[in-house]
Amino acid sequence: MLWLLFKTFFLTGLVSFGGGYAIIPVIETEVVWQGWMTTQKFTDIVAIAGMSPGPIATNTAVFTGYQMAGWAGAAISALAMVLPSLILVLIVASFFNRLNHNRVMKSIFYGLRPVVIALILFASVKFALSTGMAAEVNLHTASLTGIFIMSLYSLVKRGTHPAYVIAMAGLVGMAFYS
Repeated sequence: MLWLLFKTFFLTGLVSFGGGYAIIPVIETEVVWQGWMTTQKFTDIVAIAGMSPGPIATNTAVFTGYQMAGWAGAAISALAMVLPSLILVLIVASFFNRLNHNRVMKSIFYGLRPVVIALILFASVKFALSTGMAAEVNLHTASLTGIFIMSLYSLVKRGTHPAYVIAMAGLVGMAFYS
């Protein structure tokens, strides 16, 4: 199991362009395909990982590794997830000045931007569907949508610090759903 965790998260980390939220669908596909957990359980892990300090993809890998093989699984999954990035960043850093001015490289990175946005939106929609936010319209989904809209408004228009938005959404959730 430890080798399988390492291989899965190393390969996932190797292709994780666009940050944690963009790679969540890749992790989910691997975890569910291998039968390690259901989509619902994975969604719960992503929610916990998102509330925990640190990168969400690495946190998700750690939680998954822990579920599958305890502390050793958590450590192996974390190492496997960050190792490709560490190696690639060290390689790119050594060539950065030459690559930074290369027209082809600039074009490649410019072309990747819309894909990263699409992956993040895909993860958001998939998360909304699996949590029931995009299910039938009722008071429950309306209140979740209200929390979403107020959170987005606070972040985008008011410039509220994300920690405050998370804390307030948690308090509102506790008040509404307890």
